[in-house]
Amino acid sequence: MDTNTSTRRPQATRRTKKIVVGAVAAAALAAGTFGAVGANAAAPAAKTPAATRADATDRNLTHSTHLTVAAATKAATAALDAAAKENQRVSVAVVDRNGNTVVTLRGDGAGPQSYESAERKAYTAVSWNATTSVLAGRLAQAPNLKDIPGTLFLAGGAPVQAQGAPIAGIGVAGAPSGDLDEKFAQAGVAALTK
Repeated sequence: MDTNTSTRRPQATRRTKKIVVGAVAAAALAAGTFGAVGANAAAPAAKTPAATRADATDRNLTHSTHLTVAAATKAATAALDAAAKENQRVSVAVVDRNGNTVVTLRGDGAGPQSYESAERKAYTAVSWNATTSVLAGRLAQAPNLKDIPGTLFLAGGAPVQAQGAPIAGIGVAGAPSGDLDEKFAQAGVAALTK
């Protein structure tokens, strides 16, 4: 029996040592972590240099003009109203200078494809600062244009300009012809000049 007891004691002692050593290491690690966090919290805030302010003459800055949501909504509503007067069921999208959708209105009874088509026409118009009917004509010389993601070279998109630069695009889709879509998009552009 003594041999069994003596054999077991060293194993138990080894286990106890491992547990104690592990607990001490964990406690030391925890104390170090909490001590570091406490020291950081208690340390006075280091003074940072004053923020540099760039004024309007800084050549590292650029300014861009964007339609407000109210103006984009006004343009989209005008385009939708122009279509409704001619009994056309369309969707209208207004995108900002970067091609991000600001407002999309889907008229009652507009086809499911018209929503995305309107967005893509608006994106195309603002990207090239031209109506999509003009851009569609350019496909004969540069057929790869149609491969650019997010674009749609069908009539129905018109750019909105400020001082000759594009600031937004209006796209209309769903009428039986691109000419009608573009007519309604131009009504949206015209609403912004009133």
